[in-house]
Amino acid sequence: MNYVLYDFMQVPGGAERVTLALAKAMGSEVIVSRVEPACEALLKSKGIPVQSLSSSWTRGMGRVLEAMLSFSSGAGRIASAETVIYSGFYAPLAVDFQRAGRRIYYCHTLPRFAYDLKAESRAGFAWYWRPLFDVFTALLRWRYERAIQRMDEVWVNSKNVRQRVKRYLGVDATVIYPPVETRRFAWLSHGDYYISLARLEPLKRVDAVVKAFMKMPERRLVVASGGSQLAALQQLAAGAKNITFLGWTSEAALCEQVGHARAAIYLPVEEDFGISPVEAMAAGKPVIGVAEGGLLETVVDGQTGCLIAGDLTPEKIIAAVDALEALSPPTMRSACESRAAQFDEAVFTQKIAQHLGPYSQA
Repeated sequence: MNYVLYDFMQVPGGAERVTLALAKAMGSEVIVSRVEPACEALLKSKGIPVQSLSSSWTRGMGRVLEAMLSFSSGAGRIASAETVIYSGFYAPLAVDFQRAGRRIYYCHTLPRFAYDLKAESRAGFAWYWRPLFDVFTALLRWRYERAIQRMDEVWVNSKNVRQRVKRYLGVDATVIYPPVETRRFAWLSHGDYYISLARLEPLKRVDAVVKAFMKMPERRLVVASGGSQLAALQQLAAGAKNITFLGWTSEAALCEQVGHARAAIYLPVEEDFGISPVEAMAAGKPVIGVAEGGLLETVVDGQTGCLIAGDLTPEKIIAAVDALEALSPPTMRSACESRAAQFDEAVFTQKIAQHLGPYSQA
């Protein structure tokens, strides 16, 4: 029997879709610590068996503590597995239960709050919580690194993440780009608005996008996502008639919004890979991105979008929009679609089969 282990099914996002694609490629079941209601429609549409380790007495712990406890103590069913692919931060803690077979870690990213972004994450807590944060991150790093040392292979979703894994874990990993369901997205028209697809969280820097478009009242921005900063960004853009916030929408509505957009804009801090820009390109839409992280591996500057280098300011974003308009977004459709096809789910499945060999359907 094969298994794919992942932390928890939280939202119908990129990591959750990759987990299901891995399970499909292997013909395996998925084990998670919990499934949130927001993910139920996605799981139903995919038809992949998903087992949750959650129980009535662990639910009150919160996602992180429940995941750590669940995978540290309740994943005995993988003991005799032929192949197990672990993913996430906490699922690898179950590796000790696997007595034989092949152990593979598919790394979307390191737990960055415990590594390269530790100082920034720590500063977000009140002073009296910081000692507890230090203890937690030290414990997590010890358990996490011990688990990774037991893996037979480590795969990563980008060259960017490979560099982090090498730097912090001393491991040489294999790059297997994540699957993008390009068939979900299609060109519908050349609309008159730019679309922001990033979650509304600080590291995604959607506030910089909003500030830039507040200075461009002649250009429309549609923010097609939700997150912890939604209310604050709506307040920031109050009175800006050219900016619309949709919050989280249905999958069909999101695909339609992307299909009718003029271009997409996606400016996160050192993104691990970034599936949203590829989805936009699958719909024939060029992307304004940042010249850092995973976007350097997906967006081709001057051909499928424009990349902003250096410090991100509203003025630089405005200049990038002007540069993209000079290139004429409608003429970039074919190049965008061709680029996105290189990251299609079928390419991913083929790569997984090549690396798993005879284990793939064991």
